[in-house]
Amino acid sequence: MILRRLGIDLGTTNVLIYVPDKGIVINEPCVVGLDASDNKVMSIGNEAKEMLGRTPESIIAAHPLKEGVIANFQITKAMLKYFINKLGGRVRIFKPEVMVAIPAGVTSTEKRAVVDACIAAGAKNAYVIKEPIAAALGAGIPIAAASGNMIIDIGGGTSEIAVIALGDIVASSSVRVGGNKMDQAIASFIRKKYNLVIGESTAENIKIKIGSALPLKKELTMEVSGCNTITGLPESVMVSSSDVVIGIREVLTEIIAAVKQVLQHTPPELASDIMDKGVVMTGGGSQLRSLDKMLTKVIGVPCQTAEDPVLCVAKGTGIAVENLESFKKSVLWAR
Repeated sequence: MILRRLGIDLGTTNVLIYVPDKGIVINEPCVVGLDASDNKVMSIGNEAKEMLGRTPESIIAAHPLKEGVIANFQITKAMLKYFINKLGGRVRIFKPEVMVAIPAGVTSTEKRAVVDACIAAGAKNAYVIKEPIAAALGAGIPIAAASGNMIIDIGGGTSEIAVIALGDIVASSSVRVGGNKMDQAIASFIRKKYNLVIGESTAENIKIKIGSALPLKKELTMEVSGCNTITGLPESVMVSSSDVVIGIREVLTEIIAAVKQVLQHTPPELASDIMDKGVVMTGGGSQLRSLDKMLTKVIGVPCQTAEDPVLCVAKGTGIAVENLESFKKSVLWAR
């Protein structure tokens, strides 16, 4: 495959890569397996995720990104290089131009780290686009219009809330809270209530299968296995959706506070547009049961989840990289 342009959603939990005319060609976990003795990369993506919580002392399964930003530059570079080579082969005539989505609240140093990692991984030029803009593009929102649109993108490491008009962000908030914090909160609650220690993969599974933002009319339950904190022996307990509701309450409160803050800083004309159109939710975290109902109830503005919410940011980076000339003014660019 000849790669000329790529759109990358470099998420805390997953990496998605969009190739113009082909769509999303890679959607893999953002996990890297390392040899503990020399930090040599052993596995990347799906294969590495299967190692989480199961590795011997000689192997480390690590997330190279934390809360939406690069935590380990060398591992991130190796991971990006692996994915680019996987698509275009190790020997390439052309180096691709790459567009990467990053949280709106990152520092200039964090932006530079993303650009440098892409160039080191084999990109000709690297551009970054703010995640709320990419998410809005991917959700099919006409961001160039004068009327206001509000987007809430809940990812693995961050939640991005923004009001967009005339192609750019008017008011925004970026909180380093997302799906991963929900998983940690679920694990913590189960430990307190049932004296049971569970891994992050199990906590994520609970969130997906029975998780909810509000109490459900019909309670969902599932059997969960882990280690008893008192006896140290393996044990199974039945966990209910109401356990998840209580467990993740504080995490959702942080996201709601950020949403309210953005609405308070939104100009009246745009606030009126948002009341008419409602709020669009994207990202994996937006799929939590009843989250749209909860937000609608709390902020008084109708909320709806976009189609394929997990793919919106990746699709948006793809649209931006396909129309690079139009977007160059609104993105950071570095060689």
